[in-house]
Amino acid sequence: MAEPTVTRIIGIDPGYAITGYGIIDKVGNKIKCIDYGVIETKAHTDFPLRLLAISDKVRFILEQFKPQYMSIEELFMGQNHTTVVGTAQARGVVVAEAARAGLEVFEFTPGQVKLAITGYGKAEKKQMQMMTKSILDLDEIPKPDDAADGLALAICLANTGVRFAGKAVSGYQYGRYGYSKRNEFG
Repeated sequence: MAEPTVTRIIGIDPGYAITGYGIIDKVGNKIKCIDYGVIETKAHTDFPLRLLAISDKVRFILEQFKPQYMSIEELFMGQNHTTVVGTAQARGVVVAEAARAGLEVFEFTPGQVKLAITGYGKAEKKQMQMMTKSILDLDEIPKPDDAADGLALAICLANTGVRFAGKAVSGYQYGRYGYSKRNEFG
């Protein structure tokens, strides 16, 4: 009997102050937590140096854990336009490091992640954290919140598969689904 295929996924919750990440393995229908954490940059540090620190740490994590896919949160425009611009730049360096590592990058809205984790697209953060803990059979809720969000993003891609995920695109240059769909994980 053949060994089941292992698919390693990294989920990234981008931010320029705190970038959360979570790494999981999907083996058949089982999902196992491999690692999670955050990349923090200090306020009052020159912004280009903050982006460089994020880029360097993401590169290190990708080289260390060798994921096959990346799941990242799609940006949305809230009230604070200054924050979203900085977050977009942090997201850009993360996606660039994924490209350097040869990873396909898939994006999800917060509602899609909530739906994939809890079955309800408007779930509260506490519900998300409890389900992430349960799905991964962890002893406690992952902390900080950004790390839990990174794990949830990875689980979302594992549960939906690349066939139904939206590839990360800039400005929806190809339209949300203007590319060919891939097969499900092996």
